[in-house]
Parts: sequence; structure tokens; C-alpha cells
Amino acid sequence: MAGGLVATGGGGTETINALIHPGSWYSNSRLIKLNLWILLLLITSSTNGYDGSMMNGLQTLEQWKSAFNNPSGGMLGLLNCIQTVGALAATPLAPYATDGLGRRIPILFGATIMIVGTIVQTLSHNVGAFIGARFCIGFGLTFAANAAPLLVTELAYPSQRAPLTSMYNSLWYSGAIIAAWTTYGSFRIPSSWAWRLPSVLQGVPSVFQITLMWFCPESPRWLINKGRDAQALKTLAYYHARGNDQDPLVQFEYNEIKEAIALDRQVASSVGWTDLFATPGNRKRMRIIIALAFFSQWSGNGLVSYYLNRVFDTIGITSVSTQNLINGILQIYNFIVAIVAGLLCDKIGRRTLFIASNIGMLVFFCMQTICSARYAISGSSAAANSVIAAIFLYYGSYDIAYTPLIVSYTVEILPYHLRAKGFTVFNFAISLSLIFNQYANPIALDALGWKYYLVYCVWLAFELGFILLFLIETKNRTLEETAALFDGDDKVAEIHARAAADAHLGDGKVRTPSVDEKGESDMIEQARH
Repeated sequence: MAGGLVATGGGGTETINALIHPGSWYSNSRLIKLNLWILLLLITSSTNGYDGSMMNGLQTLEQWKSAFNNPSGGMLGLLNCIQTVGALAATPLAPYATDGLGRRIPILFGATIMIVGTIVQTLSHNVGAFIGARFCIGFGLTFAANAAPLLVTELAYPSQRAPLTSMYNSLWYSGAIIAAWTTYGSFRIPSSWAWRLPSVLQGVPSVFQITLMWFCPESPRWLINKGRDAQALKTLAYYHARGNDQDPLVQFEYNEIKEAIALDRQVASSVGWTDLFATPGNRKRMRIIIALAFFSQWSGNGLVSYYLNRVFDTIGITSVSTQNLINGILQIYNFIVAIVAGLLCDKIGRRTLFIASNIGMLVFFCMQTICSARYAISGSSAAANSVIAAIFLYYGSYDIAYTPLIVSYTVEILPYHLRAKGFTVFNFAISLSLIFNQYANPIALDALGWKYYLVYCVWLAFELGFILLFLIETKNRTLEETAALFDGDDKVAEIHARAAADAHLGDGKVRTPSVDEKGESDMIEQARH
């Protein structure tokens, strides 16, 4: 692949833009309803963000430390990384559930497991129970996190797909904000409820999902792939065109999905893990996806995400109240930057945001390293304050791309038949990188202090070089067109030519489901009611 390849727009995007209904989404009651369903899916990421921030806060609480024998070094790393180990254990199973049972069932299953884990975690009286509970939470989270972003991107209205999918990872910070301020308030409780209360609240998003997911629509792409075409058309029509299944936009979406899936089936009648690396296009995808997964966790952010108190200790900030206050403010700041960047992804472009993000991270992490070294030498309060400023500037840079885009970019560049498995590889790579971060970082910080930051300075320079060479621009493309981009312009043209021909755009003729398909849809509706 040529370095810095930038894709040009295609006819499919122009067609979609021409067919999108004018007017604001908030004046369309069905789009409002659809976006509320999407919000229910997005809070899966909030659960993940809550966990990381909660563990950061618990490490500052004397009540938690005394309850678990003041864990440090390897034991502290284990308490953090065991959630990721649970996620790894579920990784081989999650894509089969997502592809075989649909997008909704794995989310329900995962939420149920997470609630069980939260209950055990809250009631823990020893380290073993706490570790087992966190393993359980990680196991359930993998099923939900594998399916939720796929359902978001496959349900969203075309013009809102990229920003809404970008919101998925951005809402990590919504959970982090709640956890940070919960622990800031609860550390004054003179009992074990100082840490049990934050643990109880971790299960709230899962309770909402178990209650409401039964009524959420299923992915039209999954329905078509399972031969339930009429139900898929009805879902697209209900949410994208006020119920009109003859609407040109709905017909184009419907036929584009059908043709893309049909072409994918011509390539591979049965999809295995080796297909992820079987073609040049797929190898390009996986090279970027695996790199982004590791970059998202190995950019120095793991130090602040899980061991902020250790970072503060190295610059003389040891007050529990001050540490939790800064953590709470940092999470709000992160959330705002990530949301704004996610909303701008189609205007600015993914590649531009990633480049800007990597340059900023490299500059400001080096600044943090220099100021930390200065404090270690002189004990200067100005140097300590500069470290805090550098952390905020660094995270602002990280949030430009790595918070909103890593999930949405991964999902959109994968074709339907590889989407669940490819996204599983992405999550697997993140889990591997997290285990290293969560287990090795506290040991390295204890042994090296600020000198450990130099490792990340070098790695951040490598990341910037990789992004400049290999990241492909994907803005302003339909989901099928973006996935086909890696396989060459011929496949893009073929998908859109077939979709346009099937929909007969421009002459007033549209494809409607057959009698059998309508009968199937009626039976499905009767079964649901």
C-alpha cells in the first residue's frame, strides 16, 4: 500500500446524499426513537470507562486498600488486569454469538453476566472474590462490546452513522466521569461503603440494557444475511423513511446491503479466521486494525487511566482529595474533547485527526517527561504543575482521534462477512495490550519512576510514522463503499451499479419484497407480539 494513500469519493456517497431526507433529525419522531435505541447501545462503552476510572479511584481509598491488604506491584497489576483476562477468555466465543444469534442477544447475555459480576464485586470480603468478580465483568463486557458498536453502525441513519459510531468509544468517558466523582464523594464514608458504593453503580447501565434491549431493532444487515429480507426492509423503512418501504433512500440502502453481502458470499461461502488475512485488502485492514488497537493502549495513556495516583505520587501530590478532584476534572475535559472530535470526523477526516492526535501526543508526553524529570531533580512546584498541564494537553491530543475513531474506523473498514471476527481481533489486541499495561506499568513505575516515560516517548514517535505511512482516509463514504475501498475501485463500482440497477433509481420503479417475504415478515411480527 502506498504511503499516506487518500481515497477519493465514490458515486455511492453522492447517491446517498441526494436521497437523504432534508430537515433536522429532531423533527422526525422515528429518528429520535432510533437514536434513543442507539444511546442504549452506546452505554456499553460507559460501563468499560466506569471500570477503569473506578479502579483508579479505589487505589486512593484507604478503606479499599486496607480491605485488600494494601495491594501493590504485581498484586495491584493483577487486580486491574484480571478484568482484561476475563475479556480474553470470552473473545473466541463472542463473534460466533454476534454472527449466529444476532447483535441484540450477545448484548443481553453480556449485561446479565456483568450484573452478576458487579454483585459479587460489591459483596467481596477478600481478594479472591474481588478478582473473580472482575473476571466475570470482563467476560460479560466482551459479548456486549463485540455486538453493540456493530449494531450502532448498522442501524444508524446514513448521514449520522460516522458521528454516532464515533460516540461509542467517546462515551467511555461518561462512565469515567461518574466513577471519578463517585469515588471523590465516597472517600469520606468511614466504612467499606466508600468503595462498595462505586461498585454498585457499575451495574446500572447493564440493568437498563437488560430491561430495554428486548425491544431494540435488529441489524438489517444481519437480517438480510439470514434471509429475513422483508424484516430488514421493514426496519430500514420504519426508522429511515417514516415507514415508507418504497422510499428511494430505503430502496438504495436495502439493495446496496443485499449486493454487498452477495458479493462477499462469492468470495467466501464460509468465513473462517484465516479469511482475515487471505487477501491483500484484508491484510491491509488487519495491519491497520491491530496497530490502532495497540496504539490506543500503548501511547502512555495507560499510566493515567489506571495508575494516576502513582503518577501524582512521583510529583509530590499525595492528597486523596486532590488526586480524585483532578481525576474528576480530567474525565469531564476528556469527554468534551472526544465528543467534539467525533462529531467533526466527516468534516475534517479520519486521517487528519489521527495525524494531529499523534503529533500532539508525542509533543506533550515529551513535555510531561521533561517536567517530571525536572521535579525529580529540583522538587519544584512549578515543575509539578507543568506535569498536570502536560497531562491535560496530552489527553486532549489523544481524544482527538484515539477515543472517538478507533472503534468506528475499525467497524467501517471491515466488510459485513468479516465485521464480527475482525472486530474481535481488534478487541483481542486491545486486551493483550491492556494486560501488559495493567500488570507491567505499576512494576515499572516503582522501579524507574519518571524514566519509564522515555519508553513511551520513543514508541509515540514510531506511532506517528506508522499513521503517516499507512492510514487511509475514509470520510464521506457509505458503509459498504468504505469496506470495499480496501479491495479496489472495481468492487466499489460493482456494488453501487448493482444496487442502483436493482432499485431502478430515477424511473420511479422500486423493488418490493416477494409474497413469501411479506408472509415471513407478518409471521415475525406475530411472534414478537
